Amino acid sequence: MIQTQEIDHKNIYYPPGGILIWIIIFLELITFGAALIAMAYYSNQEPELFHNSSLRLDATYGMVNTMLLLTSGFFMAISVTELKRGNKEKFKTLLALTMLFGVLFLCLKSFEYYEKLNEGIGIGYNTFFSFYWMLTLFHAIHVIVGLVILTSVYFGIKKEDSNTSIEDVDASAAFWHMCDLIWIILFPIIYLLF
Repeated sequence: MIQTQEIDHKNIYYPPGGILIWIIIFLELITFGAALIAMAYYSNQEPELFHNSSLRLDATYGMVNTMLLLTSGFFMAISVTELKRGNKEKFKTLLALTMLFGVLFLCLKSFEYYEKLNEGIGIGYNTFFSFYWMLTLFHAIHVIVGLVILTSVYFGIKKEDSNTSIEDVDASAAFWHMCDLIWIILFPIIYLLF
């Protein structure tokens, strides 16, 4: 006799955070992917320029920022688990740590931008730096949006009569992890590949 296992179709058709956030994430990944394909195309047209330009970046900044975002993502994942266990206080603490590491990422990125601008390297400096500025600024905007979303969730959960649902938390976590994923792709390509 063959035993069948019932599949929970809700988990298949309704991913954490809802389908809309996953459509948004998919579209964002396509956008970044298209920009990276364009960058690869132009790097083949001007390999020496891309190589020499990438040497003007400090990979240490990129590595530290990678660690900051990965740490932030780690705290985000644990915070969601704690909320699902009913531990609101631990959730809030971990979410605050998530946001702190996100802010630290932005502070270090801002310092790196400041250094580049002081060197006279702006968005129109050359093709490589046009892509550098476009991709990293677009990512930084996503981190800022993510921090606004997480702040909203934090204060929503903090209220006694909160209408913030677990789906809201899952959606915000998915968006935050998308920011991590995009940076994990951007860092080696921009700072190390060329």
